[in-house]
Amino acid sequence: MLVTFAAAVLLVALWLTVGREARAGSGDASAAEGGVVAASEGVRTVVVEPGDSLWEIAVGVDSGADPRVIVQRVMDLNGLSDAFVQPGQELRLPER
Repeated sequence: MLVTFAAAVLLVALWLTVGREARAGSGDASAAEGGVVAASEGVRTVVVEPGDSLWEIAVGVDSGADPRVIVQRVMDLNGLSDAFVQPGQELRLPER
């Protein structure tokens, strides 16, 4: 009983302190920066189309580069926790 209570208190404390940051990585870059997306040199955007994958988008960014590196850079730029993208999602892309 005491362990369950302690675990519940810990979960609530984590949810209250880390909850906002955890949601920031949900793929919505503007939410992570309070609704303002900072303009950076060397960054362009693309809207994910139905059937697109992050791998295909990465190959389109620079077909001569290692797609694994580009996928990671896109994930970092957009605050993504995984490589899954949804149609209609806007992604910031690194320059070549």
